[in-house]
Amino acid sequence: MSDAAVIVTDVSKRFGETEALAGVTFEVANGELFGLVGPDGAGKTTLFRILTTLSIPDAGSATVLGLDVVRDLWAIRSRVGYMPGRFSLYGDLTVKENLSFFASVFGTTIEKGYDLIAPIYSQIEPFAERRADALSGGMKQKLALSCALVHRPEILFLDEPTTGVDAVSRREFWDQLQTLRSSGLTIVVSTPYMDEAMRCDRVALMQGGRILEIDPPSEIGTRYPLPIVAVIGAERYKLLLSLRDAPHAHSVYPFGSELHFTDDRAGFDPVTVAAELREYAVSKGFKDVEVKPMEAGIEDSFMELMPPPVQRAS
Repeated sequence: MSDAAVIVTDVSKRFGETEALAGVTFEVANGELFGLVGPDGAGKTTLFRILTTLSIPDAGSATVLGLDVVRDLWAIRSRVGYMPGRFSLYGDLTVKENLSFFASVFGTTIEKGYDLIAPIYSQIEPFAERRADALSGGMKQKLALSCALVHRPEILFLDEPTTGVDAVSRREFWDQLQTLRSSGLTIVVSTPYMDEAMRCDRVALMQGGRILEIDPPSEIGTRYPLPIVAVIGAERYKLLLSLRDAPHAHSVYPFGSELHFTDDRAGFDPVTVAAELREYAVSKGFKDVEVKPMEAGIEDSFMELMPPPVQRAS
């Protein structure tokens, strides 16, 4: 029998006509920082609610710390920490009052959990008497994480914890997660940000209630099946439309200041693809275009793995 911290087997969930989860299966090892990566509507929050015993799957099974999420919900709740995506603390209570309340719910005190939360809580402790509603986004985030940790959980579930938070606070938050992971805490975190996904031990790419791939983030791009090149040029939108009509165009997507062009000839030399594509672009009037071979990243793999959009009848 597996000793994984989380085991999800063929879990499905519907809300009316909407299929939120469709046969999801994966495991999270003890001490792992595991990421669920995908856009809004991918099914991440529904999955978190099932794993934290707030919702029941329609089909399949899931265990957390060896306990069944349906039969053993009360035993699970005392051993997990959960930080939902939306700030859900009490805005009319102070920082200290919120933390004291959540500690008391689990039969403990701030003092007993202080050494675990200190690296995080110490940054907002000077504002202990400030109402939670008056905190900045980054400070609310630190308070929510402190409340999720104060009872010393064995596993931590974080649902898009950095959405709407500034870049500096996002980086600080992930530094704190790395420290917690180093202490042996198992962490399951969802994020729509690919740069955050790169800081996980493994990630599951999710879309439409399904898991597309599970791997260490550094390995996902290495199995990209087709040659890919980066294109830089003026009039990006016109250039993008033109490249989609190029010979052997498999896909073209904008990424930052670049366009990523995937050629449909598996095993073809990317240097040759780049030379041919530049010649094509120049022939279409894009004189200053730069085309260079590149290695596929996690974003490229995600776009490649996404199912094609459903064609609706007119």
